[in-house]
Amino acid sequence: MLDQPVVMGILNVTPDSFSDGGQFVDIHNAFAQAEKMIKEGAQIIDVGGMSSRPGAPIISVDEEIQRVIPIIQKIHEAYPQTILSIDTVHGLVAEKAIAAGASIVNDISAWSIDPGLLDVVVKHRVPYVLMHMRGKPENMQDQPAYENVALEVLDFLIEKITFLRKQGLVDIIIDPGFGFGKTLTQNYDLLNRLHTFKMLEAPILAGISRKSMIYKLLETSPKEALTGTIALNWVALEQGAKILRVHDVQEAKEIIEVFLKIQATKPNGHGPF
Repeated sequence: MLDQPVVMGILNVTPDSFSDGGQFVDIHNAFAQAEKMIKEGAQIIDVGGMSSRPGAPIISVDEEIQRVIPIIQKIHEAYPQTILSIDTVHGLVAEKAIAAGASIVNDISAWSIDPGLLDVVVKHRVPYVLMHMRGKPENMQDQPAYENVALEVLDFLIEKITFLRKQGLVDIIIDPGFGFGKTLTQNYDLLNRLHTFKMLEAPILAGISRKSMIYKLLETSPKEALTGTIALNWVALEQGAKILRVHDVQEAKEIIEVFLKIQATKPNGHGPF
């Protein structure tokens, strides 16, 4: 378990991600962005070579490997103390990323797209980010329906965690999957009930950064969603999140510092003074 919240910086080396697609396809730009995030205080860099925005297709393994492995190697060589995460649904990509220096596997699919991914995680005993998604990126927003979104996501995670622990995997991070097969209202309902996931006794990752639950509500765009991201990340921290997965590292790092200061100076319950 993490004692204090940490920042996971997002590095999308894709041409089509919803917020920064195309900015970091070039390895020099990608490395400069990784270096910037590390200097701003990111303890983890999450490298992704396939967009998971609504409607995005699953790309080939070869294409994904060509995108992610060179930058993982370059970051690991320059900053060996930085924790690198590979954001993938493919077992072979995870295998090669671990060999190149990644030490966390972040899987949006809960190994449903490639069951072989689970074999790689169990083999290497690396921390695994278990996320809830209804459907696949290309169809996950086709009228997602829940009777109780928080309870159904919780039940899903309980089932998967139980299975993973039977495989001997103990380092599990849970991600409720904001924006992955949920409506705007369902996302906010899930955020308000995030504290219930603490019963799973696993670090909670909040991936809210610049998502549609912010910019659609405000009728703006991903590029204009920083203020909303800051607000929701604060709520996530209050609800028990231990990892903030973000595009804007410095802002998230500052949020955590202020949050921890407030927690440390709260009254002890013996009166107003």
